[in-house]
Amino acid sequence: MLVKVFGSAVFGVEATTITVEVNVDKGIGYHLVGLPDNAIRESSYRISAALKNTGYKLPGKKITINMAPADLRKEGSAYDLALALGILSASGQIQSDCLERFVIMGELSLDGSVNPIRGALPIAIQAQKEGFKGFILPKQNAKEAAVVEGLDVYGTENIKEVIDFFIDNNSMKPLKIDVQEEFNKRIDNDELDFSDVKGQETIKRCMEIAAAGGHNIILIGPPGSGKTMLAKRLPTILPPMSLAEALETTKIHSVVGKLKENMGLMNKRPFRSPHHTISDIALVGGGSYPQPGEISLSHNGVLFLDELPEFKRSVLEVMRQPLEDREVTISRARFTVTYPSSFMLVASMNPSPSGYFIDRDNPIASSPHEMQRYLGKISGPLLDRIDIHIEVQPVPFDELTHERNGEASFEIRKRVNAARERQTERFKESKNIHYNAQMNVKQIKKICSLSDDSKSMLKMAMERLNLSARAYDRILKVSRTIADLDNTDFIQTHHIAEAIQYRSLDREGWLG
Repeated sequence: MLVKVFGSAVFGVEATTITVEVNVDKGIGYHLVGLPDNAIRESSYRISAALKNTGYKLPGKKITINMAPADLRKEGSAYDLALALGILSASGQIQSDCLERFVIMGELSLDGSVNPIRGALPIAIQAQKEGFKGFILPKQNAKEAAVVEGLDVYGTENIKEVIDFFIDNNSMKPLKIDVQEEFNKRIDNDELDFSDVKGQETIKRCMEIAAAGGHNIILIGPPGSGKTMLAKRLPTILPPMSLAEALETTKIHSVVGKLKENMGLMNKRPFRSPHHTISDIALVGGGSYPQPGEISLSHNGVLFLDELPEFKRSVLEVMRQPLEDREVTISRARFTVTYPSSFMLVASMNPSPSGYFIDRDNPIASSPHEMQRYLGKISGPLLDRIDIHIEVQPVPFDELTHERNGEASFEIRKRVNAARERQTERFKESKNIHYNAQMNVKQIKKICSLSDDSKSMLKMAMERLNLSARAYDRILKVSRTIADLDNTDFIQTHHIAEAIQYRSLDREGWLG
């Protein structure tokens, strides 16, 4: 008897429906075809034990299973549940005419319990698109999949529940959640807050500008000046994610299996801080079976690279294209996947090997030559892609001991939100552009028009600092954001002047 059951394979952040065709006939043997990997080939042992421990059995006949499309590589143990139900139905141990109306995924334990899977959200989205009635999956992933409207999602703890469901449709109830309520759980009680930061008003201003325009920023300062403390608090002043951003971000984390158990939509922007020993594949994504890297896990959030010169140069250079295109494409011989990677890059570094700026009174301070050689570990093209460069000086003792708290993240976020709303209105006709840092050359020319005085000031800075054309674009973008924070329609001279100050690392103008 031939039976069809449906599962799903995830490539990139999108799912493809897999048809599992099970045929039980006279003879003996277990034949699994359709480019399965070793984890799927080993499924017969897990299925056999799971069925036996739940009162069923693997039939002693010839079992042929095809996973179509047969030219598409399938991987992982998440097909166990679909294979087991196909075998039970094809062998006549259960009778059900509605198997083909469901997508079924789950890894089986030997006792019949169902273990969690990866990629539940993209699978649910694809199942809903293709008109399936429901999606049966492990209970731990059910809340994640239930955010997809128009699809019945059934969470199960063991295979016995699924078998009983197909015998008696009332044995399991679909999980229902209020997507808007789930999304609106925007927690404002963050443990971190800008009010904790003593002094550093200039740096806070830079962080506010970066958050308002989505700009990349690098902080240069000696140890203990507060670079990491400031970077960790940046997400607290970013605007809350939209529903579309939350779905897209949750989908990526679902594919990698980074979502917490019984978690629905992610309602906080991600903050990723990989160690400097990370490989280029772990940062950008890839592998034999490509998976998203840290830059994609930071999508719609913040990627923090602490001690930037300590990262391998090859690792940093592979970020250049994703920083520009806001997506990363990974090609293999048989397929190509594209992961979104629209993130804010926040980097920090010491100004020199000793950790300090030039200081004749400090015996361990570095010379200009040592500082230049240390900075040379980071390529010019990468620095050009960072909009804001700012020096972080140590906080004086008087400010450290001052009892007055700094401005709270909530207050800063109000101004950031107002600036972002101006940008949303400005770019409402543009599909892939939402804030100033994403502007292309054509939009910069249209939106960032300058007065004669502003042009003269910018020309002088370009010539003295020997800035590149890309740095010129960065200054215009940052000045546009400063103008948005001031709630003005036109870029004024003081906006340009402030933006120029935030290019500290440009080679000709920093060490004096």
